[in-house]
Amino acid sequence: MSSPLVPPTRTLGRCGITVPAVGIGCWGIGGPDDNLGLPMGWSTGASAADAIAGLEAAWQLGARLFDTADVYGHGRSERLLGRLVSQVPREEIVLTSKVGYFAGTAEHAFHPRHMRHQLEQSLINLGTDHLDIYFLHRSDFGDDDRLLIPAVEAMHAFCSEGLIKAIGMRGPHRFARDRLTVAPNQRGDKIARFKEVFAVVQPQVLAVRDNLLSPLARSEGIFAFAAQHRTGVLINKPLGQGLLTGAYPSNMLRAFGPGDHRSRKRWFTDPAALALITEGLQELRALVGPRREDLIRIALWACLDRYAHAAVLVGFTTPQQVQQNLAALGEAPHSDVIAQARAIMARVQEKLDARGEVFTDEKAAAAQ
Repeated sequence: MSSPLVPPTRTLGRCGITVPAVGIGCWGIGGPDDNLGLPMGWSTGASAADAIAGLEAAWQLGARLFDTADVYGHGRSERLLGRLVSQVPREEIVLTSKVGYFAGTAEHAFHPRHMRHQLEQSLINLGTDHLDIYFLHRSDFGDDDRLLIPAVEAMHAFCSEGLIKAIGMRGPHRFARDRLTVAPNQRGDKIARFKEVFAVVQPQVLAVRDNLLSPLARSEGIFAFAAQHRTGVLINKPLGQGLLTGAYPSNMLRAFGPGDHRSRKRWFTDPAALALITEGLQELRALVGPRREDLIRIALWACLDRYAHAAVLVGFTTPQQVQQNLAALGEAPHSDVIAQARAIMARVQEKLDARGEVFTDEKAAAAQ
């Protein structure tokens, strides 16, 4: 393979793992999938040939961090990534995977024996003898958290056996099924829940969703928390899964096939929400430039600017997306430009939140 470019690097907090600032998220190459009775994949997932070509292109462009999970295509993503692993020096690639969203035939996804089985299968799929970071993919540990301590003990055992180098956990989030089945006013405080689990797990790395459409207070809070605990952060969805690159124009609603998680998320399916995002992107283009690469650059740097010990993960379904995303990073924009971009999209986010109440009411009325 050809010599890579040299992107900026980040050290992921106290775990000491150093990676290029932009890594590759491998959810999209898992393809369409269902889990927990919900669509959880991508109906526009890459063919095997495109996935492998994209992974190889990422390596050639300097990517060294690759993130996957056992549930992404139920092993398909890991197996495709394993094709790249077989071609490159293992000591030069940082591999992360996750456990907790797929229970198989186990009583619960965090039963320790199931966790060991899943880890061993992930290692087989990836063609490696260890993971650099292994994440707890969610924070539901059964009734009364009965599996929380056993799950943490299992993770420490994996570390002591050399199967993983660092323990990760997810930042504040809602369990996928709860977002659909629990009314907003009956949901618990996800920030408080995150801190409760964090105190027990004591992870070295967090997986955090953040982008220009994330509420400012939430973003500032989680990165300040990470800095306080010297925790590394992997930022996922920095491009809003295409929402921040203009991939979903409001005048061209996209149809999502079976097994596509976007079919159950309003920002991808509500024309009024897409119109608000499109309007915000027009204002953003006037600030940073008219090209898609200009939007990608500001979106990535807005995330990287959050915290010195954070790297971002960009997903893909085609080799062209990999090349565009990695080539767009360039030099960091001036801090004033980042601040203006955040202000523009913060106004969009506030309007989307207000629109969300209307959208929920409309769906409820349509169901009657």
